[in-house]
Amino acid sequence: MSSQLKPEYLRDTEEYFLNMGPQHPSTHGVLRLELKLDGETLDDVTIYIGYLHRSIEKMMENRTYMQNIPLTDRLDYIASMSNNLGYVMTVEKLLGVTVPERAQWIRMIIIELQRIASHLLGVGTFVQDLGAFGTPLLYCFREREKIISIYEEVCGSRLTYSYFRFGGVAKDVPDGFKTMVVDFITYMRPKIDDFERLVTKNIIFLKRTKGIGVMPADLAKDYAVSGPNIRGSGVQWDIRKSEPYLMYDKVDFDVPVYGGGDSWDRYKVRIDEMRESLRIIEQAVEQIPAGEVNALKANAMRYPKPPAGEAYCRIESPRGELGFFIVSDGTEKPYRVKIRAPSFSNLAVLPSLVKGLKVADIVAVSGSLDLVMGEIDR
Repeated sequence: MSSQLKPEYLRDTEEYFLNMGPQHPSTHGVLRLELKLDGETLDDVTIYIGYLHRSIEKMMENRTYMQNIPLTDRLDYIASMSNNLGYVMTVEKLLGVTVPERAQWIRMIIIELQRIASHLLGVGTFVQDLGAFGTPLLYCFREREKIISIYEEVCGSRLTYSYFRFGGVAKDVPDGFKTMVVDFITYMRPKIDDFERLVTKNIIFLKRTKGIGVMPADLAKDYAVSGPNIRGSGVQWDIRKSEPYLMYDKVDFDVPVYGGGDSWDRYKVRIDEMRESLRIIEQAVEQIPAGEVNALKANAMRYPKPPAGEAYCRIESPRGELGFFIVSDGTEKPYRVKIRAPSFSNLAVLPSLVKGLKVADIVAVSGSLDLVMGEIDR
């Protein structure tokens, strides 16, 4: 605030600094924000990351391609299946492998279930950060548990899955998979409506999110923001539509876009995306064919040696554009691995969204970006 605009009794006051994190509960990971404050007004924010750095990219260069799949689970650990998919698709590009059609449909069903599970946790914790502890968050965990139970039947794990393999998937889905998925779709649709009745038009929620943290489309593009965050700014960018992979070009779905660019719009995109994911899954379970679930023999799947070369592959993860760049030197270990994590760009734009707001608003804005520090720090 300009000193000329301040009341006279405040003109001699000094700005001060306040640490938010690295252990603040609303940062959802060890993120430290240094807030430059003028009273309760945010003048500037400095981001400090690296508290979760594990050197995963360098670790991947010292392990075989197969040994790296579990490492990808530890990036965006809220959407581990997405990391698995982006990585194995990049290796398959190096190998020149064509994945069987059945495996591609299975992958798409699994990955859209993961999108719903991730968004449930994202909107549930977002609402909790704004003070609504209890019912909304517990509803989201209850619904997410249904998906986790399906995953447990499919691959035996509940968080770090390592289910996708080069050439397809680790094993076929169990008997009754289609029934489990159809039952979940039937169950989930009215539950999204229930959540919206609790939250979306709640006057307190609207006061905390409408017009807060506005991100114009040009600013989003400048920072390479992606996923629900850029679609909340009116930009219709979704890799599933622009560069279809798996079987996305064989199903009908819409890309939710809102033009306001505020925290409420980013929340609403995720709500609508869950409905669209249910549409995709519903179509997919009816079209999934019989056949093989992996194009490679067991030994080639476990110990691939891609020819020398490089490949980049990107997918639409729940948080945006997730990309893997891999350089192969022809051995059983990658020569170089670089990960393009969507949360990194989505976090970088935060200081531009909160200047001039109050301290409490930074909780709303950062929560609306749905950040996961595991993929930022790596």
